Amino acid sequence: MSLRVVFMGTPDFAVPTLSEIVGQGHDVVAVYTRAPAAAGRGMELKPSPVHRMADRFGFPVLTPKTLRTEEATEIFRSHDADVAVVVAYGMLLPKAILEAPELGCLNLHASLLPRWRGAAPIQRAIMAGDGETGVAVMKMEEGLDTGPVAMVERVTIAPDMNAGELHDRLMVLGADLMVRALAALSRGGLGFTPQPEEGVTYAHKLKNEDARIDWSTPAQAVHDHIRGLSPFPGAYFTADFGKGPERVKVLRATLGKGSGLPGTLIDSDGTISCGEGAIRLIQVQRAGKGPVAFEEFLRGVRIGPGAQFA
Repeated sequence: MSLRVVFMGTPDFAVPTLSEIVGQGHDVVAVYTRAPAAAGRGMELKPSPVHRMADRFGFPVLTPKTLRTEEATEIFRSHDADVAVVVAYGMLLPKAILEAPELGCLNLHASLLPRWRGAAPIQRAIMAGDGETGVAVMKMEEGLDTGPVAMVERVTIAPDMNAGELHDRLMVLGADLMVRALAALSRGGLGFTPQPEEGVTYAHKLKNEDARIDWSTPAQAVHDHIRGLSPFPGAYFTADFGKGPERVKVLRATLGKGSGLPGTLIDSDGTISCGEGAIRLIQVQRAGKGPVAFEEFLRGVRIGPGAQFA
């Protein structure tokens, strides 16, 4: 049985779910997404990935600045939706909105709840060195990712997997999980289990200061930090190449061999000593330039073993 669905999402991560919902024959009666944001050198207003997909399907798109007004609530209710599907929308839903659809609001969250509730679950899972994560479909409540869980799909985080690769894996798995949840919901067979009170962690929004590499920590922690922030926003170090301190993003690295003063370039292969052990840089990016292999980077900056990175 097809359902009347209000879809609420914003980034690339949400696009496959919208596409799968349409492919399964559900009736998408409205799409909510964040308003177009200024981007690029010309600061031109750019619609979100979900907005662009909705336009291709010809769905009505709404971009309210808030959902906490009577007008917003009445507009939402007017869609007469059976269910709302929320995927990385970027705005908290008030109680009146949560209670509007007859079957509630389902959220696709990129973690194994209750671990990593919040804004940056993919990055935080890798940064913490987790060996496993996943996607979960839950029924939304007023709390932050506190609702009961209906379905889960687990994923192993490989030792060198970065946030971009994990994002793309979970994005596809999540779309499939949500349409399976909607199929069960349409049959009246979707059950929910309350989240356990133990094991709650929060994936706080990433801040600028989170991106700086701390070479004094063990090599494994540095490696997890780098891959958890790759490709965006990118973990970085600073070094002086003759014109003052300059930021360099590290996009790919692996564990290396060696030891020394933390932040010291040990060899021309890109091995840098950490508080314990070492890592080897594979791909880096200077400000205003494209990503390059570390060997090419070294030729451009004319530094060698013994150089100190901060």
